[in-house]
Amino acid sequence: MSLNTFAPSSSAKTSSTSFPTFSAGSKVIVIGAGAFGGWSALYLLRQGYSVTLVDAWGPGNSRASSGDETRVIRSTYGANEIYFDLNVRALSLWKENEKLFDKKLFYNTGVLWFCYEDTTPLVDDSISFAKKHRMEYELLSRAELVKRFPFIYADDLHHAYFDPHGGYLKARESCQAVKDQFIKEGGEYIHAQVVPGNISNQQLDAITLSNGATLQADVYLFACGSWLGKIFPHVLGDVITCTKQEVYYFGVPAQDASHYENFPVWVDVDGKDFYYGIAGNAHRGFKIGVDIRGAIFDPTTGERSITQEVLTKAREFIAHRFPDLKDAPLIESRVCPYENSPDGNFIFEIHPQAANIVLLGGGSGHGFKHGPALGELVANSFAGKITPPQIFRRKLK
Repeated sequence: MSLNTFAPSSSAKTSSTSFPTFSAGSKVIVIGAGAFGGWSALYLLRQGYSVTLVDAWGPGNSRASSGDETRVIRSTYGANEIYFDLNVRALSLWKENEKLFDKKLFYNTGVLWFCYEDTTPLVDDSISFAKKHRMEYELLSRAELVKRFPFIYADDLHHAYFDPHGGYLKARESCQAVKDQFIKEGGEYIHAQVVPGNISNQQLDAITLSNGATLQADVYLFACGSWLGKIFPHVLGDVITCTKQEVYYFGVPAQDASHYENFPVWVDVDGKDFYYGIAGNAHRGFKIGVDIRGAIFDPTTGERSITQEVLTKAREFIAHRFPDLKDAPLIESRVCPYENSPDGNFIFEIHPQAANIVLLGGGSGHGFKHGPALGELVANSFAGKITPPQIFRRKLK
């Protein structure tokens, strides 16, 4: 699988069915406390719904796609204006909510895009959107790039763009903070595994929890990431796939540690491996992630072990692009499961056999940053205040 979703497809197989609305005060159960589920639960609660949030292993757990230390936040999505706009809203909500949480979650380091050719559609096609929102990028020649960031080897690059508005987010800490705020504002949180009950007459009758309890609601929002395809195999088994994505943390030289800690998030637009990284975060080391899709992975039973071939290639890239890290030791590693949709677009759709089951997923490795804006969108869609974007509606069988 060679999919890369820095810029998801702008043409999708969308659903033509209308999206139902649910009256204020309706009882909603949200299954999954990750970036999509947690934020949706919080905004549904704020919209006036009675909300229960359920998660098997807890928000930000090590199995989840919303785990690990950090995630990139950037607006650049090629020609996909809807994601640019969604991220602009997300940035505003991240800043607003971190003040409410009294916890720093967004770090505005900026994002460096390493471009190999004179034209780079992934970045170039977003420039008009950046200007529209007064979030312009800075074009850096190869000489300007090296002068400002001398740790970079740039001889094979044509230029770079610097987006001063992006950066990185705290990942697992964010999920936990959202859950805590959800409870503080009156939501109910349950730590348990969920099994859907029976579907009859276009309705799910209940869910069963691993603690033996049975819960009923007016509507069930399943936002359980990589597990969506397992919970609904006949509907999503061929739509949501989970891949093993490896992330490495390398130790930086002691004499330059402070420089790396303040280095921007970076993305290497080579059109092949699509490496990206977060050079510093709480002194955890120089993080590099591999965005090109890895092997099919089971998020429940899969071991979070290193694939030597993938690590070797990542080391070669680090030594090339950041020569001072040529012999840097590997100090930590992670596996970040991606829950992929076929075209990289989010999925926000009604279960074809149950009108009270709403499916939310398809983060595809780029969804985390959009969490608060997507949660707000879900809540407003439930209330009938907006129509969900067609690109998120997918025809399901």
